[in-house]
Amino acid sequence: MTPTFPPVFAPSTGAIPRLRRALSRARGVLIGSAATLLLTAVSVAQTTTSGPPTLPVPPAAAAPPDDGQWMMPAKNYAATRYSELDQINGSNVKDLRVEFTFSMGVNRGQEAAPIIVKNTMYVVDAYPNYVFALDLSQSGAPLKWQYAPEPEAASQGVACCDVVNRGGVFFDGKFIFNTLDGNTIALDAETGKPVWRTKLADISVGESITMAPLVVKGKVLVGDSGGEFGVRGWLAALDAGTGKLAWKAFHTGPDKDVLIGSDFKPFYPSDQGQDLGVKSWPPDAWKIGGGTMWGWIAYDPDLNLIYNGTANPGPWNQEQRPGDNKWTAGIFARDPDTGGAKWFYQFNPHDEHDYDGINEIVLLDLPVNGQMRKVLLHPDRNGYLYMIDRVTGEVIAADAYGYVNSITGIDLKTGRPTINPDKATKLGAVVRDICPTASGAKDWEPSAFSPRTGFLYIPHENLCMDWENVEANYIAGTPYVGANVVMKPGPGGNRGFLTAWDVANHRPAWRIKEDLPVWSGALVTAADLVFYGTMDGWFKALDARTGELKWQFRTGSGIVGQPVAYRGPDGREYVAILSGVGGWAGAIVAGNLDPRDPTGALGFVGAMPDLKRKTTAGGMLYVFALPPS
Repeated sequence: MTPTFPPVFAPSTGAIPRLRRALSRARGVLIGSAATLLLTAVSVAQTTTSGPPTLPVPPAAAAPPDDGQWMMPAKNYAATRYSELDQINGSNVKDLRVEFTFSMGVNRGQEAAPIIVKNTMYVVDAYPNYVFALDLSQSGAPLKWQYAPEPEAASQGVACCDVVNRGGVFFDGKFIFNTLDGNTIALDAETGKPVWRTKLADISVGESITMAPLVVKGKVLVGDSGGEFGVRGWLAALDAGTGKLAWKAFHTGPDKDVLIGSDFKPFYPSDQGQDLGVKSWPPDAWKIGGGTMWGWIAYDPDLNLIYNGTANPGPWNQEQRPGDNKWTAGIFARDPDTGGAKWFYQFNPHDEHDYDGINEIVLLDLPVNGQMRKVLLHPDRNGYLYMIDRVTGEVIAADAYGYVNSITGIDLKTGRPTINPDKATKLGAVVRDICPTASGAKDWEPSAFSPRTGFLYIPHENLCMDWENVEANYIAGTPYVGANVVMKPGPGGNRGFLTAWDVANHRPAWRIKEDLPVWSGALVTAADLVFYGTMDGWFKALDARTGELKWQFRTGSGIVGQPVAYRGPDGREYVAILSGVGGWAGAIVAGNLDPRDPTGALGFVGAMPDLKRKTTAGGMLYVFALPPS
């Protein structure tokens, strides 16, 4: 079967100056031929006949005006990761310099977003999950306080793919974060003293917590990790004032456990029925079936709905769990007050390639066939960017944003992917060149959306894999995988991309290729700059409309963190990023793995044997600004 991949095209060299001038009058889009896929960045102008197009916009209630702070990892409930600050722009970004640094004290994968509230920056490091509060009102941002939660050391043994932490959130005078051993902790933001501490996960059965919490209507939303240990996935809500459990929704099992009631109305028939979280599994397999929630959550205040993905079913050996395996590898819409499910859509029924469903969810309003629709965007690990009606769960569009041959398309009538039988996994047989790989066309690393360009900036991978099913036996607290995997570079040999996706026109506007997977999050600003980091340590700023490289700085270690922008007490704009290679993609360095074993780190070492020659372990906060005027 013919693999699916969105084409990228370029104008002739002589046309580029004229086209760039045209970009000042019309929004850039990309047309042409796939032969130019590997160009650094290309763009052409869009011709309009009836005035400028209506650009997608986030709902105002979910993305309020920017006050210069950065209080949650995704910036806002719409998860745009868009800053309205524009002091640093395309003309002066070349003058960006390091303003201050801070050592995290831990040389592991640093994936957290710095949180900035008034005159204080809060950062959480990888295990052992220290929290640092830095005083931004003082020169060099000295330490105000630090907190050591002392998580159980044994939790490191149930961390699938590095001992990472994706950050905390500020709410009502408290800084709230999770620890690897399954605690959610609220600290007094001024003093660092604990306000409450709630134990949610059980490491003895393989549960851990790596996600960043989100606070919605006074409830702290937290999910578990551990799908590769045969845990049962869930999303819990804690009272932000006391830490007491308000509700808990499981992602497998009977409807009463999943908080499915009479007002649950999924759009597609395959998601309709009673107790599908039991019936779509072999007997009792749902009890150890995965479906964890270690990724991202968005919230629409107007609809009073939260949206969260669910991760892969377990084990990876799909032959041991016939059926759709509800409610894994999909997305729930829930009432944040009660946890009650409103609808569900499954990206990957009976997921057999570890494609999950926990990636970021970006909320937008845009015209579709002449009618304004409330949608969410979700770039799934299966390589398709989904546009879904966030009221009903209907898939409006699904477009490949990376190289895909495991799925040949998404049937919009049924919502189901069309699986390529040549890439179906089998017991005792090696199925070669499955694309994308188990980490997906993109993994956890979050995209950013600009309402100025209408582009979604997607950091992602270009990897494929060889896969062999093996029998998995469940023993609580031990790996429950059932597959031998070896990853490799995808077509063209480069292992990563940053793609600017034209949301309204369902196609890439431009694409940057990177040698290594792009495992950092993205940030876009009102000055039309996109920031992201590379796994060999480069922190980069690109022109958001054309992809032109405007600035770069080499940090001390590979970057797998989330960049943020904020206004300092002095009125200047700052950009911050954590440097420290790790995560699943960087486990070879963070865990000091043997590059000669391609099956290491669940197969990721096969794609990254050279990473030790390109970067070293680290853990450092870098903060940049323009020189004072």
